[in-house]
Amino acid sequence: MTSQELLDFLIIGAGPAGLSAADAAASEGLTYLVIEKGTIANTIRQYPVGRTMFSTPNELEMREGSLHPVRDKPTREELLSHYIHFVLDHDLRVTTGEEVTDVKADHADGFIVQTRCRGLHAEQENKYRARNVLFAFGAMEHPRRLNIPGEGLAKVHHRFVEPYPYVRKEALVVGGGNSAAEAALFLSEEGARTTMAIWREDWENRDPKAGAMKHWVRSPLEREITEGRLRVILYKDIDEITPDSVRLTNETGESMTIANDVVFVLIGSDADLTILKKLGVKTAPGKLTEVPIYDRETFETNVEGIYVAGHFTNARHIKAAIDVPRKIVPLIARKLRALATR
Repeated sequence: MTSQELLDFLIIGAGPAGLSAADAAASEGLTYLVIEKGTIANTIRQYPVGRTMFSTPNELEMREGSLHPVRDKPTREELLSHYIHFVLDHDLRVTTGEEVTDVKADHADGFIVQTRCRGLHAEQENKYRARNVLFAFGAMEHPRRLNIPGEGLAKVHHRFVEPYPYVRKEALVVGGGNSAAEAALFLSEEGARTTMAIWREDWENRDPKAGAMKHWVRSPLEREITEGRLRVILYKDIDEITPDSVRLTNETGESMTIANDVVFVLIGSDADLTILKKLGVKTAPGKLTEVPIYDRETFETNVEGIYVAGHFTNARHIKAAIDVPRKIVPLIARKLRALATR
């Protein structure tokens, strides 16, 4: 199927940044569409079940005063409901279960966006035309891997969902950020015999701006350690995973083999920049991975008409991801109106 409508603005990703962009586009009177290969707020849906968010409502809500959690911070489920109802209440144009497979420059109209939908009985390909395209998907597409023997075993996971299948099991969590710390905490609290392998620099990090684990995660985590339910190993390398154990090298260079039933490798993830690169968008090395190069005021890349927002930019926090489209979409609308008067 090919859409004959020439859109002013096509948005890839229905997370907070994409929904904010859609809302701003509607306010500006632009023709727009949001395309999401998963579900609305798909990245948040992949968070652990029942997780309490790290941020307060004012940092997460789409409109001021519109998010009302039961406690100080919303849960995963409360935030998902908030974003879904924002789409429904404002009748935003969002299509889900549709994956963007390619974006090509078209000198006459701007860009041709090709997609693929997987239905119950058949696969369908669609094509859209748009003057401008915003890439606003999350950065959980490619979990980082240790690239060691045994990482392909069924007991190894790169995403943590819930602790309940692992009661009285030997669980290892590898990682130093909030996600790893939170997984270790949940597992320990709910009866898994848990070990957390973390680099010393991450364990001793107390700077939130440098990715330190939040204090409301660290405090109960340290309590689990004090009470003997959680073991922390300061490690140098994870060397090998076998069906019933994990071999690692600790920070002093000593080789250790620990009994193990399940491993969670939670060392971060990267966005898929393949389509952006194919379009000619330039990238630069970031702290852990490469990021697109873009104008700090407009968030437009070196390819005219291609914009970025959200997790794989320097404005990666949810509040920033919501705020950025409200700043750049009016600029795009002004540019389109100026072109129309020529």
